[in-house]
Amino acid sequence: MIWSSLSQAARGVSFVTAVAAGLAMSPAAAQKAQAPQAPQAQMQAPAMRGPASVADLAEGLLGAVVNISTSQNMDRSGGGSGQVPMPQLPEGSPFQDFFDEFFNNRRGNDGSPRQVQSLGSGFIIDADEGIVVTNNHVIEGADQIAVNFSDGSKLNAELVGKDPKTDLAVLKIDATKKKLTAVKFGDSNAMRIGDWVMAIGNPFGLGGSVTVGIVSARNREIGSGPYDDYIQTDAAINRGNSGGPLFNMNGEVIGINTAIISPTGGSIGIGFSIPSELAVSVINQLREFGETRRGWLGVRIQEVTDEIAESLGMDSANGALVSGIMEGGPVDNGLIEPGDVIIRFDGKEIDDMHDLPRIVAESPVGKEVDVVIVRKGEEQTVKVKLGRLEDGEKLAETETAGGQPSEEGAPAEVAKVLGMSLAALDEETRSQFGISKDVSGVVITEVAPGSPAAEKGVAAGEVVAEIAQEAVSSPQQMVERLEALKKQGRKNALLMLASKTGELRFVTIRMD
Repeated sequence: MIWSSLSQAARGVSFVTAVAAGLAMSPAAAQKAQAPQAPQAQMQAPAMRGPASVADLAEGLLGAVVNISTSQNMDRSGGGSGQVPMPQLPEGSPFQDFFDEFFNNRRGNDGSPRQVQSLGSGFIIDADEGIVVTNNHVIEGADQIAVNFSDGSKLNAELVGKDPKTDLAVLKIDATKKKLTAVKFGDSNAMRIGDWVMAIGNPFGLGGSVTVGIVSARNREIGSGPYDDYIQTDAAINRGNSGGPLFNMNGEVIGINTAIISPTGGSIGIGFSIPSELAVSVINQLREFGETRRGWLGVRIQEVTDEIAESLGMDSANGALVSGIMEGGPVDNGLIEPGDVIIRFDGKEIDDMHDLPRIVAESPVGKEVDVVIVRKGEEQTVKVKLGRLEDGEKLAETETAGGQPSEEGAPAEVAKVLGMSLAALDEETRSQFGISKDVSGVVITEVAPGSPAAEKGVAAGEVVAEIAQEAVSSPQQMVERLEALKKQGRKNALLMLASKTGELRFVTIRMD
């Protein structure tokens, strides 16, 4: 009725305008102005066409995208992760009754356990075995998992395996009870920025919802885990679409929709998908073992900045700087040392420090690989037999950095360089700053505000273990080493700092 009223008003305005205009014209001109246009004039207007339809592509893929519903029994006093809030629907919405029933059913009586439910999406990758892929956060903590199809049917699912690090989960349903449609994975590495993609979700079990967009960016890091390497897309991805597929225009899954950036919870055109290159290896491991079995190198790493590259004599800032070695790990035998820069792993270039954890994790446990490092300006190749990351995580909880204890009873030495006040590491300074006996080097007793050291976040109580990859044990050695670097024309000094407990990190400090 509102549209009708507005239309009537618009016609009234048009009529009044025409009459007023007619008063200023001759009767013949007014009659001509009010006459309809000739058919020939209408035929001369160019034909307007929209973009090519994706209906055929979508029709063949919708059947493989499913809704994932979970339930979790909890006390009324307990919390719950993944609970979906009641959506705000327009008054009189045809879905109001559906949502009222769904959300009211999860409320228990006072004092009784309540059932928390959540919704997400997923997709079938193996119709014969009934294998379904979704996000881990969709099924996290669930007591029951069900797969709902767009035709209204539902099958219970069992958890095959999950991986919180990549937010992936694999489910299995009984493929003998229903004819299933499956989709295949494509090559996410072949996707270019600007390529068209299609996102399909099934958030409420009402049938698949289709959106189209482009690849906005690749290799995005959003701080969600150690293997951040997302595809960013402007295809609308909303709550409940988590775990749904992102397709290329060949109908292949090149991403798994996982996260969005939004101040309101709705899509603003910034969505993120796990690339198929990363997902496939994890899914295969979960299907085969029920868990992940990732390769492990046993090193702590940090970024190679331009300043660090210059201080190491490298031509460019690439690779991963080794800042520590895990005790009991695969390279806890001197093959790789703190200060080394890993530039190539098993034939793959390490352009950025974030490349290394992902590439190592995708390598088989027990495989012998060639690792190319830069040590004191020279490239070296070492052969390493990889361990298993899951075993290494247990060791990491009790791992401490090693070092040679300093000589006790030596006369105290002090020095001031680069805005740092330095002192010998003895019993007195260890006690003063709470430094572990396993840490060796020169203790920083004070950092001048606004100094080059302060700009790099250096703090009192940290210990300088090395300068330019050479160990130091006294303030005088530090002064001498810095003077030698200046004579070599170096603008920055690379310091390896140890925390009170022995954790290592590298910083570069300007010397000019």
